[in-house]
Amino acid sequence: MDANDKVSILLVDDQPARLLTYETILGDLGLDLVRALSGFEALEKLMKQEFAVVLLDVSMPDMDGFEAAGLIHEHPRLGKTPIIFVTGVHVTELDRLRGYKLGAVDYVSIPVVPEILRSKVSVLVELYCKRRELIEANRTLASVNQQLAEANTTLQAEKTRELQVLNSTLSQANAELADANRSLQTEITERARVELALKEADRHKDEFLAMLAHELRNPLAPIYNAVQLMRRKPLEDPQLAWSRDVIERQTAHLSRLVDDLLDVSRITRGKINLAKESLEVSSLIERAVETSHPLITERAHDLVVDVPKEPLKVLGDPTRLTQALGNVLSNAAKYTERGGRIAIAVRRDGAEVAIRVSDTGEGIPADLLPVIFNLFTQLERTSGHAQGGLGIGLALVRRLVEMHGGSVTAHSEGVGKGSEFVIRLPVQSEIEPSLGAEGTSNGHGELPPVGAAPAIPISGQVTALNPFQSSPAANAEGDRVKRRILLADDNNDALESLATLLELGGHEVVTASNGALALECAERHRPEVMLLDIGMPMLDGYEVARRIRVQPWGRSITLVALTGWGQDSDRRRSREAGFDSHLVKPLDMDKLTELLERLPTPAAGTGS
Repeated sequence: MDANDKVSILLVDDQPARLLTYETILGDLGLDLVRALSGFEALEKLMKQEFAVVLLDVSMPDMDGFEAAGLIHEHPRLGKTPIIFVTGVHVTELDRLRGYKLGAVDYVSIPVVPEILRSKVSVLVELYCKRRELIEANRTLASVNQQLAEANTTLQAEKTRELQVLNSTLSQANAELADANRSLQTEITERARVELALKEADRHKDEFLAMLAHELRNPLAPIYNAVQLMRRKPLEDPQLAWSRDVIERQTAHLSRLVDDLLDVSRITRGKINLAKESLEVSSLIERAVETSHPLITERAHDLVVDVPKEPLKVLGDPTRLTQALGNVLSNAAKYTERGGRIAIAVRRDGAEVAIRVSDTGEGIPADLLPVIFNLFTQLERTSGHAQGGLGIGLALVRRLVEMHGGSVTAHSEGVGKGSEFVIRLPVQSEIEPSLGAEGTSNGHGELPPVGAAPAIPISGQVTALNPFQSSPAANAEGDRVKRRILLADDNNDALESLATLLELGGHEVVTASNGALALECAERHRPEVMLLDIGMPMLDGYEVARRIRVQPWGRSITLVALTGWGQDSDRRRSREAGFDSHLVKPLDMDKLTELLERLPTPAAGTGS
């Protein structure tokens, strides 16, 4: 077919970058590719032109893909126009059924696999062409029939011959249609095979991420313990003290990277549930600042916080919102030259609270602003080299904020002119019930969360929070309750370093290097608390916990899982085995200390 006879394909997406991607993928098919940036523009073009296929984005502002599909197929002329939905989010079976009822013939997931998209479009284009050929053949048939009717009385023999030719043409058309149907069935079978392979690959990816996190956390645990031991011993040499601080900061940074990577995977699969409660925004700011202050202090930044005096509340998960805001603060600290300025400003804007984090750093190039929250997007330094990291921090911020019904945007005047990130969250109304209350159970029989970061006081409208100062401990070292603890881990470095830390805290510690020995020591020493690694030889931590819980003497022992496995399924499994709490390596000693101090004080005169 010549240029005037090209089959037209309508590409509908509100993001020009994606439209360019579709055009690149489909460019070598020889099709007339027509763009539309919205559902309204798509309808307008459909009224003026015939299209073989509509490639329609599901998530668009003003009018989403489902609404646009409904309007398209309500029109008599457009009712049979095939639609392929493009989606970047998880599509439920109900959504798929809704799409099929609205005229969808298929779905394509983002990121788009070029071969699959080309194949799907090619099949539908071929069917469109065959249908057009069949329509033309029907027109020819009508014309022939009319001619035969007119010449019926005089050309009966010719009529018979023409009918024979026509039957042959129809047989050929039917054969071609059967071939097309077989080709479509082959494509459907292949698509099912590819989808199954993609699901299997996704499962292997998640298993790999969990294994990677576990394997990384195991060596991180003794490193972190060793740093804590170094903190308890005086270091005369300033360079040694500096080296210790570097190790501590980088260990914490690596641990956060592991957590962020796993969180992105869990959010993508819909595996994160929010434990929402009523939160003061000022308290949320304090927690986020506390998590980011080591990096801010290291880079000697000036941090200024401007929070209104009147109370502002949001409904959210404190851990996840702290994580999101902390990632934005850490990002600002990382991309701001040493000694720069970072400002946090909080304002109520109608039914929302706007949290603005601005900096005097490197800024964001205009071409990166539209994709700055995409996974694995990295900002290049002015030197031309990419900043370190996986490029997942801001992607995680957007997904966590959106899970709370909010939004996050980025603004910058350009390279070298700083940047501003604005997080918007719905303000909790006065009559809206809180989903959490202080002191309530989490429903799994665990001890309440421990180790929450202490709040940094914020007073007045503008408060400079640099330098940070630690608050004095609630109890003097000598006033802390001493516990009888059994520690079990097959990693000797982790075992010895943590045992030494606990002994320095005044606790009586017994160690075991495998599960069988841990069970034997527990029966002999009757500890108050057992810290059990999960992946031990001979008997794993789960089996040790189960066997202890069936013993009369083991029912009162506080069992704590200490492991590199930290996903929701791991925590659920530890609860089912009988553990009271689940701590992830590298161990936060503040969390463990608070857990130990929260346990009931043993009665005077009681022994093992």
